[in-house]
Amino acid sequence: MNRLLVAGVAVAALAAAGAAAVAATGDGPERGPVRPSAATAPVTRGDLVDTKTVDGTLTFAGERKVAAGTSGVVTAVPRPGRVLRQGDVLYRVDRRPVVLLHGTLPLYRTLAEGADGPDVTQLERALRALGHGSALTVDRRFTPATARAVRDWQDDAGLPETGTVDAAQAVFLPSPVRVTAVGAAVGDRVATGRPMLTLTGVRPVVHVDLKVSDRALARANARVTVELPGGGTRPGRVVRVGGTAEKARGEGQQEPTVDVEIELAGGRDTGGLDQAPVTVSLERERRRDVLTVPVEALLALRGGGYGVEVVAADGSRRRIPVRTGAYGGDRVEVSGTGLAEGTRVGVPAQ
Repeated sequence: MNRLLVAGVAVAALAAAGAAAVAATGDGPERGPVRPSAATAPVTRGDLVDTKTVDGTLTFAGERKVAAGTSGVVTAVPRPGRVLRQGDVLYRVDRRPVVLLHGTLPLYRTLAEGADGPDVTQLERALRALGHGSALTVDRRFTPATARAVRDWQDDAGLPETGTVDAAQAVFLPSPVRVTAVGAAVGDRVATGRPMLTLTGVRPVVHVDLKVSDRALARANARVTVELPGGGTRPGRVVRVGGTAEKARGEGQQEPTVDVEIELAGGRDTGGLDQAPVTVSLERERRRDVLTVPVEALLALRGGGYGVEVVAADGSRRRIPVRTGAYGGDRVEVSGTGLAEGTRVGVPAQ
């Protein structure tokens, strides 16, 4: 079975292998128990990936601001980090709730009987999703049936049962949101339009300020590996690469950068972390279906180049020269006569 070998390239790995290797007495094959205390490792066949690691920041996609839709005294706000879904209260002014409803159009007018348009459609759809107006037909028209469903929702939410909906009662957002920051505290007097909440989506993403010279490594849909705080890795893919270079933000860094957004695979569980530093491994080169051995299996040959020590089933050993190719962390691509998948080669004992 092919194995995917993913790791960062260490230029020093070759030098380290040479320093740790035992020099052969000749350039040709050599038989005998040359290194009887050594362990062995198999030659494997698979993809070898050369990567470059860069710093990133774990955050959440889709930041947006919510302003107060009414004037009064703030009586409740959510805590940062809380996830709010359709039907949840975003905040309260004068103890009256402002409720999150799902929709893409902002609530730019008062919706009342006789109104017509796509904003009516999304209101009716939200009402049905929340269990109000089972006999309601979802269309563009605000009918008496819509008004009855609105009053039912208002009664359930603790709002005045007016049968009309305006920005003092609801905010339309496309999906569940996560509270990033709160712009007003309980007891503050607010006016319509004052910033109240900073929200994001609930999908975790990683942002990387990537040097312009490395931009080719961040192709759309390119696979990456993200090392999360506290250990553990998560696969991801590049979903957006900025088209405009920006001045470098890092201290002492002069080269301009582009913003790269990476979507994490494997669900949304990242420990609730926001603005946490992570390490991202970007693919530099992929060598497909090649033979590889651990870097420490390489032996520096006296006449130049490298070899490996092949260990037979009976325990006998012989050195053979190999040609090295790409490096991927602790493994190196090799080729040479006498090598095949499953061949055992000597490595330093642990």
